Amino acid sequence: MDSVWICDHFLAGTAGRPAGAIHEGWSIVAALAASTNRIELGQLVMCVSFRSPALLAKMAVTTDGVSGGRLVLGLGAGWYDPEYLAFGYPTDRHVARFDEALQIIGSLLRGERLTLSGRYHQVHDAVLLPPPDRPIPILVAGNRPRMLRLTARYADAWNTAWFGLPDERLRQRLANMQAALRAEGRDPATLRRTVGMDVCDPELTDPDQTGGGSFAGPVDELARAIDAYEGLGINDLIVRLQPTNESALDRLARAIHIRGDR
Repeated sequence: MDSVWICDHFLAGTAGRPAGAIHEGWSIVAALAASTNRIELGQLVMCVSFRSPALLAKMAVTTDGVSGGRLVLGLGAGWYDPEYLAFGYPTDRHVARFDEALQIIGSLLRGERLTLSGRYHQVHDAVLLPPPDRPIPILVAGNRPRMLRLTARYADAWNTAWFGLPDERLRQRLANMQAALRAEGRDPATLRRTVGMDVCDPELTDPDQTGGGSFAGPVDELARAIDAYEGLGINDLIVRLQPTNESALDRLARAIHIRGDR
């Protein structure tokens, strides 16, 4: 199934640069749920710091119901401190807060009634009514050892990003994920692997300036790059197009068409 993935930020950009405009992520996902019929809707990813975990689980069940069961609940610990400070969220203990939130969200999405008094989050006799119509898959994005262990313990899917062509950095991350799955005693085949790929327009980008972090080759090479990711056992390749316009979408469509003709 094809999919569309939405990010979750209050400010766009990177530290040290002026903030850019961005719409609120959950509202966009809900709009897509109501206005599409077949495409899978993923989140890359919702920051658990911005909403209480029980509320986030409630929102996921509601949006999944609106979409007819097409949501992948992507979750992350957060990292961009300027938006935390601007909107009044604490910047400490990102992963510890995420760990507690993930336990609450996972339990509620399984239809359980939950009481938990943690260091950062508390729920008392919480339950989702109406209950989830199905097991909503949880995706976790992360690369460091603790995040990988939490992924192996609680998640249905995992994301690592961003890449141009598959490289040694990606292969090492895949190996680290395999090690985390083994440490948790989990069958590696039960985890859906997703990878974020940066694709730039070669007419607007000097390939020598990408530093290996983006792909800026012609359409036929893009088709081969997608093949290479598939060869590594990647279940979903999430392509971030730069710039995001109809021309870039057309290039991606032509690459997919080339793969289909082989």
